[in-house]
Amino acid sequence: MEKGLTNKIKLKRLENGDITQEELANKIGVSRQTINAIEKGKFNPSVKLALKMAKVFNCSVEDIFKLTEEE
Repeated sequence: MEKGLTNKIKLKRLENGDITQEELANKIGVSRQTINAIEKGKFNPSVKLALKMAKVFNCSVEDIFKLTEEE
């Protein structure tokens, strides 16, 4: 079984004052397209990027990202 990665970035953006993808991207130093790709599961962020997101949302990385098992 291969492990996948799911995320709650969109939910966290909504919970934190409806932050746009662009605003989040600016806060962590990436493009809006990068945030979009991560949200859609097309790109896995680096540990550094995941930690920066957690800091913006004032939560743990595990609150945003979760490993799942795929068949």
